[in-house]
Amino acid sequence: MDNLGDVLWWMLWLFIWVTAVVIWFRCVWDLFSDASLGGWAKAGWVIFLVLVPWLSALIYVIVRGQGMARRSTRGGIVPERDVHADYMAGLQASAAPDPVGQVAKAKELLDAGAITQAEFEQLKAKALA
Repeated sequence: MDNLGDVLWWMLWLFIWVTAVVIWFRCVWDLFSDASLGGWAKAGWVIFLVLVPWLSALIYVIVRGQGMARRSTRGGIVPERDVHADYMAGLQASAAPDPVGQVAKAKELLDAGAITQAEFEQLKAKALA
């Protein structure tokens, strides 16, 4: 390494090799995190990834790249599920009325003198209905 050009050339090759290794490991990780792929298919991809790593990683990304993105956003090993449906179910669960909490709030208002006993009974009946 006599000059800056040699150093930059080696840095470029090092970057290419590190990137290739990261892509290869990402393909292997995705392969084993895919619950929809059978054992024989996984074995075939593993053999292909081991024997011809650069070419097979490129083919894997081309063939299964869109699925890789979906599985990556869903947390990897988690089985396929509808993330939007999970989010909406969580929203509905949080919006569901909590009768115990409503009665407790009404009791706090009664103790603070903000409402009367009759109003407390109405709120309690409404919450428990």
